[in-house]
Amino acid sequence: MKLNELSPAKGAKKSKKRVGRGPGSGHGGTSGRGNKGANSRTGGGARPGYEGGQMPIHRRLPKRGFTNIFRKKTAIINIRDISKFESGTVVDEALLIKSGLIKGRRERIKLLSKGDIQNPLTIRLNAVSAGAQEKIKNAGGKIEVLQRL
Repeated sequence: MKLNELSPAKGAKKSKKRVGRGPGSGHGGTSGRGNKGANSRTGGGARPGYEGGQMPIHRRLPKRGFTNIFRKKTAIINIRDISKFESGTVVDEALLIKSGLIKGRRERIKLLSKGDIQNPLTIRLNAVSAGAQEKIKNAGGKIEVLQRL
């Protein structure tokens, strides 16, 4: 069997309905839309979510919770993620983006303590948890906390 010999199974492909192409097609004249009325005309039909005047579901259901519009988007990384860097490396936002550890929009980056580290690194981030600070200091590294947002 070759690529040029492949074909769909019998009855799998159906030709498109060509409306408005004369009475012989069976879909001429009104093109299967019936006579007159809103849905017979272009742009006809109800908008998405319209339920014929009934109270729509998005208004019937109760609203819950709260969205803080001033929320700061924080990218989270762990010690196990940065332990792959060589000794003496300065770990900052540019390095983390370049290495693919953080992506997308963020206001700050926080280092958490999950994982272990042996090689001393210099950390320059917005926030570092207490556990992460202890692990980095024990490994002989330094921490420079940038402005807190």
